[in-house]
Amino acid sequence: MPERAANPLLIWAIAVAIPLMLVAPALWNGYPILQSDTGGYLARWYEGYLVPSRSTVFGLYLHYGEHTHFWVNLAIQALATMWILQLMLRVFGLARPWRLFGSCLVLTLTTALPWLASMLLTDIFAGLSVLSLFILVLHGDKISRGEKIALFVFTAFAAATHSATMGVLLGLCCVGWIARPFLRGRIRASHLLQGTLTIAMGAVMLVSANFALSGQVAWTPGGFSIAFARMLQDGIVSRYLNDHCTTEKFKLCPYRNELPETADDFLWSRESVFNNLGRFTGMRDEMGYIAAHALADYPLWQAEAALLDTGEQLLKVATGENTDHPTMMHTYGIFRDYLPRQLKIVDAARQQKTHLTFGPFNLIHVPVALFSTFLVFAFLFASIWRRQIDEVTLLMATVCLTLVGNAFICGVISGPHDRYGSRLVWITTFAIMIAAIRRWQRDETANAPSRTA
Repeated sequence: MPERAANPLLIWAIAVAIPLMLVAPALWNGYPILQSDTGGYLARWYEGYLVPSRSTVFGLYLHYGEHTHFWVNLAIQALATMWILQLMLRVFGLARPWRLFGSCLVLTLTTALPWLASMLLTDIFAGLSVLSLFILVLHGDKISRGEKIALFVFTAFAAATHSATMGVLLGLCCVGWIARPFLRGRIRASHLLQGTLTIAMGAVMLVSANFALSGQVAWTPGGFSIAFARMLQDGIVSRYLNDHCTTEKFKLCPYRNELPETADDFLWSRESVFNNLGRFTGMRDEMGYIAAHALADYPLWQAEAALLDTGEQLLKVATGENTDHPTMMHTYGIFRDYLPRQLKIVDAARQQKTHLTFGPFNLIHVPVALFSTFLVFAFLFASIWRRQIDEVTLLMATVCLTLVGNAFICGVISGPHDRYGSRLVWITTFAIMIAAIRRWQRDETANAPSRTA
């Protein structure tokens, strides 16, 4: 029996309630949630030069929300989240207002999603861009032309906000082109081409923004520098310096026995030798040289480290990394230098007045994330074993490839961090919910009494 049309008042109530749920942490805080990297993005408009791993596209996005104390940014993030979740349910034939509300409620209570939507950081766009690319490529025939254009622009923008996000999306498209001949027409070439072009458009956006703000036609810097820091954490840099300092003169040679144990301590600690040697400006060439040659000198060690870091990254999914007060001094400094009128409001927020701890949340978030991850891989392997390749299987395959690709890119280049896992792992919970609703819907249809005319 077909379901009755929803009450318009109910639809409007849900349309208002969902964005409020998604930004509930910011509403509780009294100001958008800040993170240690927020200041680096925000400063791009004011400083006018490029810094490693800080997208100028996202910096411009933040700048245009300054006059609203960034609430317009959170509104965009919440509305985009609701829109894409609604599209996902619709292309799977599950579009009901109460299902959308229930899905958002479960994700709000059990995952990092509301914290991502409430934070001034690129992370919310990582998971959303994977879902938007999935809709565009695999379900493009189920959405309108206007929705295709909107998804295209959104995915391109999301790709431009972070190099890892762009890398994951590019990897998904590459796998799509490889797998397409084996999927018996399930992926249309025109749709896959549109998805691939979103990444090209994202690259154009990024280079254009870099040129507009810095006068340089350049990619966001930092690749070799960040990889160098990860190699330092794995002990590879110390070994390289010990092997070569007798014959080559590196700035780091006098400090090779005093290097910090972690990449974060090396790059971001005030007392690090990295600061004494000129940071990225003074060390860029040397770090790039060592990273490239260490890769050639110790290939097996690098491969083993990459495998271990990828595996560790898959398990690091806790919410709230680097949102506590002591880790955000750089962000506070950016506000003090460029947005002093907002300092009073920033200081009055709960994040600054009290110790923001995610321990209680992670008692729920981490088990849900890990269990959901286990279920999506189990579902995919079971479907392959049964040779059942339907649209839900393709969703699970997309999610699994996303998790592995993200873990490899982030774990190998930057080193494992909870933030890199938590920003994506919520889509596993959503994928499991879609599979469960589809199964429930199918069983309900099968058990319904037949009606004859």
